[in-house]
Amino acid sequence: MFPAKKIQKLVGTRIQVEMKGEKFVLEGLLESVDDYLNLYLSSATEIVDGERRRMLGSVVLRGNNIVLITPLEE
Repeated sequence: MFPAKKIQKLVGTRIQVEMKGEKFVLEGLLESVDDYLNLYLSSATEIVDGERRRMLGSVVLRGNNIVLITPLEE
């Protein structure tokens, strides 16, 4: 199965995203994803060293800057 298809199944759930070259993780509700794995998150929060730092609101993440996507259990 293609990665985009697996990620599309996560739309509507909370995920954590580790970005390339960054020391923090973003967590939010996955609203949509495209074929390039660009992500649109709502209610996004920045997490640094396991601690929630700031609320970002809505963010768009470019797919080629994403290292890891982890679904969260609610």
